[in-house]
Amino acid sequence: MHARIVAGDLDALVARAALEMCAALRRGGTIYWCGNGGSAADAQHLAAELVGRFYQDRPPLRSQALTVNSSVLTALVNDYRPERVFERQVQAFVTDRDVFVGLSTSGESANVVLALTLARTLGAWTLALTGEAGGALADQADLALRAPSRDVPRIQEAHILLGHTICELIEREMAP
Repeated sequence: MHARIVAGDLDALVARAALEMCAALRRGGTIYWCGNGGSAADAQHLAAELVGRFYQDRPPLRSQALTVNSSVLTALVNDYRPERVFERQVQAFVTDRDVFVGLSTSGESANVVLALTLARTLGAWTLALTGEAGGALADQADLALRAPSRDVPRIQEAHILLGHTICELIEREMAP
């Protein structure tokens, strides 16, 4: 299902994303995040909210950004095409128990699209956070949350709002 954020369906789409993530966590899966630049920072931020805490102390939840291991990142960029930097990590880590979240303001970041496509092929449930256009990333994902803007700062702000809302819903469900 590919969806666009509009006032009438935002709650349902965000709730669906959170429920899919809770299901993955309950089956022992991990939520993987990736993006480039500001989206990489957002991926790390949102992964940390789940491993740490959002509002309440609770057991840590399995969540990892694919942007944090500098040795892996630099080795992969040195040994493979840069477009494969996240795809190789998906090959190593992602299974059908997991959720993969790709963040891209344009929806056209080749390395994020390749990683999300492979994660979906491996059976992981996939979520794209994009801008209004959606791009190839939205086309490949099980669910796409498209920030209704073409302005990069506004898209990034929407991604943090959406991500924080998803983290809050997960925390409420996993540690009521």
